[in-house]
Amino acid sequence: MILDIELMEKSLLTGKWDAEKSASFDSSQSAIADLVKDVVNGAFREPLTSSCAREIFKIRSNVDLDQPFDSLFNLSTITVDDERAHELLRLTLAVACLHAFVQANWTGPNLDVKPSDVIVVSPETHPITDDILDAKAISELAYGGEPAYHLAESPTFLRLAQLLINPPYQHIQSAAWWRLRVALVHQQILDESVALPQSVLSSLDPLIHNVAIHPHIAGRLLLEQGLLEHHFTHDKSAADYFIRAARATGLQYELTGALGKRTKFQQTELSQLVLLAESRETETGNEQNATEHPAGDGDGDVSDTQATANVPEALALNDDTLLERTEFTSSTPSASNSLLSHLNPANQRPLHPLDQCILLSLCLNVRNTSPSHGLTSEQMSPYVERVISHPRNWSIHTMALLLRSRLESSRTRTVERSTLQLQALVDQMPTADSTTSERLLYFHSISLPSKWEMERELALRFLSLGVVKSALEIFKRLEMWEEVVKCWQSMERSDKAIAITRDLLEGRKAEAEVVISRGKATSGNRRQIFDSAREAKLWCLLGDLEPENALEHYSHAWSISKETSGRAMRSLGGYHFAQGDFAEAIVYLRRAVTINPLLSRSWFTLGCAYIREENWEGAKEAFARCVMIDDEDGESWNNLASIYLRMGKKADSEDAKLDEESANQVPFSNKMLAFQALKQGLKFSYENWRMWANYMIVCVDVGELSEACRALGRIVEEQSAKIGAECVDEDVLDRLVDAVTRAPANPDDAVEGDGTAQNVARNPNEGHGLLKRVTDLIERTILPRVSSSRIFRAYGRLLTWESRWADALKAHLDGYRCSTAGTLEKGEADVTKWRAAVGEAEEIVDMLRNFGPRVEGSNWKFQGSSIVRNFLGRSRGFEDEPEWSRLIELRDELRKE
Repeated sequence: MILDIELMEKSLLTGKWDAEKSASFDSSQSAIADLVKDVVNGAFREPLTSSCAREIFKIRSNVDLDQPFDSLFNLSTITVDDERAHELLRLTLAVACLHAFVQANWTGPNLDVKPSDVIVVSPETHPITDDILDAKAISELAYGGEPAYHLAESPTFLRLAQLLINPPYQHIQSAAWWRLRVALVHQQILDESVALPQSVLSSLDPLIHNVAIHPHIAGRLLLEQGLLEHHFTHDKSAADYFIRAARATGLQYELTGALGKRTKFQQTELSQLVLLAESRETETGNEQNATEHPAGDGDGDVSDTQATANVPEALALNDDTLLERTEFTSSTPSASNSLLSHLNPANQRPLHPLDQCILLSLCLNVRNTSPSHGLTSEQMSPYVERVISHPRNWSIHTMALLLRSRLESSRTRTVERSTLQLQALVDQMPTADSTTSERLLYFHSISLPSKWEMERELALRFLSLGVVKSALEIFKRLEMWEEVVKCWQSMERSDKAIAITRDLLEGRKAEAEVVISRGKATSGNRRQIFDSAREAKLWCLLGDLEPENALEHYSHAWSISKETSGRAMRSLGGYHFAQGDFAEAIVYLRRAVTINPLLSRSWFTLGCAYIREENWEGAKEAFARCVMIDDEDGESWNNLASIYLRMGKKADSEDAKLDEESANQVPFSNKMLAFQALKQGLKFSYENWRMWANYMIVCVDVGELSEACRALGRIVEEQSAKIGAECVDEDVLDRLVDAVTRAPANPDDAVEGDGTAQNVARNPNEGHGLLKRVTDLIERTILPRVSSSRIFRAYGRLLTWESRWADALKAHLDGYRCSTAGTLEKGEADVTKWRAAVGEAEEIVDMLRNFGPRVEGSNWKFQGSSIVRNFLGRSRGFEDEPEWSRLIELRDELRKE
């Protein structure tokens, strides 16, 4: 009988063993099947210490133990004739190593096997300890210039998993998927994310088509790809993958409203947010329950009773006002036309665990505030509550409680439960309240933090509450020295921070017992090699604390890392940038982004350095990379627009501020690129008035006057309370009014369309197409907040164009009251100012003569005479000026009229 490779691959991927099909295996297959079954069931000791494993993990004779892991073993040595079985065994051991590492550092309970139990040393070789193996593994797991977390338990298993999964597989299709899983686990132990080789992602493309016939397996793959995108903060792309995963599994969900109560004393029923969700049904029409297998893929789940009993405790809120959860009083949602209107919001059926993972993944971007880029925090709560209400799996329920804790951390009435729940989740990790297989079943389908990351999150929560001492104790235990330093600095004890860092570097303070034993078991030279990435980071930290010696410390960090530390290069680049040595900063920052091109802050600083050196091409590349990494970086979009307006000309100064004069010196295509960049950036920096000002100028220059109108309105809204009428760019306002009034006032005279007012093709940037925007800008945004003579005159011109004579006359009169003439003080001695005021008085009289006869009931003659008479009364002392006689003549003319 041929070995059923596909069945065993599926068992490893889904974490479920099909006992019925495996019963037909013959004796030649049973040995391999037993190993796969043990790995699926979370019993890693047996496979990793089996005879097959001992052949692989036997250290070669007469080999130097200082050599890398891939030189210590002959990974192709397996006494199996069938090449397909050979690859399956190698995959099985890789999965066992990976999940052993995950059990030790993520899910618990405590691991019952150690690296020294697995690795076989020949008698003539010196015995090797777990500390030596783990130190070597930590050193080799440093990647892209980023060190791995040094207190991770049994990192040797992750390194062995890499060595087993990375070589080519000819017969095992799922090997590419396991490379993705290994890579994502590896990313989570690095200080900063590092770009993956393109081959890791491209090799998944064929697999997607092969698993499409299995809905839940396809859903898992799409979900895990989305989690990888989320890890790299590509939230839009991640959300797309999550939605595709929901389609693959057949999950239907809808956020809607239903009548209910949220507080204990609420009398009136109000519409409350609720998530209606339903998993795919089986062919028999019954809902997928915990003991059934989904149609077509065999991806079943633990029973409801077992899952409910073996999940972390959800702490009660115990608030004197808020209910524990929303009480829905309606059995139907508000939207009756919904596909899910048959569901009762207060009593929905349990979801498939994989569908629960998808819902939780949609809530990962907790920092999100824009509905266009995912769920907002308010929208996430019903998603999390939908999962918490039906516990199905230990890891999924843990993740749901963690997300609820994050959502509740910023609310006064829930912050206490948020912190206590997070503490409870940290405490329950080592317990054995559920099986290893259950905890690992959906581990790759959720974004569960490692033990140390969860403790770090708890410490940060303590910091946000001002409990610095408790946070400091956690950071010390985790040996996260950067956070320790920040705690001491927050307490204004920088001397303590410096002392700790120096003690670590000079050996007076050791990093935990494992480092002490490592120092006893190895030579000083080897210890330095093992910890070079960590030591380089500590030297950089000392450079941050001692600015006077920063250059020396950063350079030393680069040297001891053997020129691999991205942190050292970033620090050196930042140091030279702060010193104003931008050319030197560029050299170091270029190397930093070469080592780790995923850190947008390095690209941003590099772009700023290029701007100072007036290297516009380099600056464009740097800021383009910034927005590629994070397309919500509004400041980078703004700088990119500034660069487009600088390219092709010599800048007059280092200031990158945009103005019309500089914008007119660049090609129109560059202006349009700047327009698009600013438009994109303003989506994420809506309150940045400087960006709106730049956007307004560029819009005027490229003819996008409708957008210029919107920009001017935003500037007034943001700045009017601070600087008054100065927030209005009156030149732009005049151009907007000119763009309206240069078109025919009568719509029938329009030349576009077929010549009728009903079918005119309105240009939104001139004439009647722009009229409403400009009118709303002046009437609803500007005048309720600020006013000036020029603003009123512009408004008056607009009203005149519309033949609104009474309103136009009133606008000009209001403008006169704000003008120099209207505000002239009695006894004014400045003749230049007075002559300007004379012109304004004569102008308003002309307006009265022109508009007055067209306004029914207007006593314009008396108004004009009063204006001139009052102005003359405030102008005593200027009788000898020639303009005085003109005013006397004007007064007499008005009297005669």
